[in-house]
Amino acid sequence: MKYVCTVCAYVYDPAVGDADSSVAAGTPFEEVPGDWACPVCGVGKDMFEQEG
Repeated sequence: MKYVCTVCAYVYDPAVGDADSSVAAGTPFEEVPGDWACPVCGVGKDMFEQEG
């Protein structure tokens, strides 16, 4: 399941991860570190909603 930033619409795709923030491909959103921030606008995980 993908997650969308409610501020800038960045999509976190677990299949891709976020290599720039050391989040490996295949990492479910629930396992992304709590201090991770949107790579586009910088808001926290609490500002993301499940896509769909």
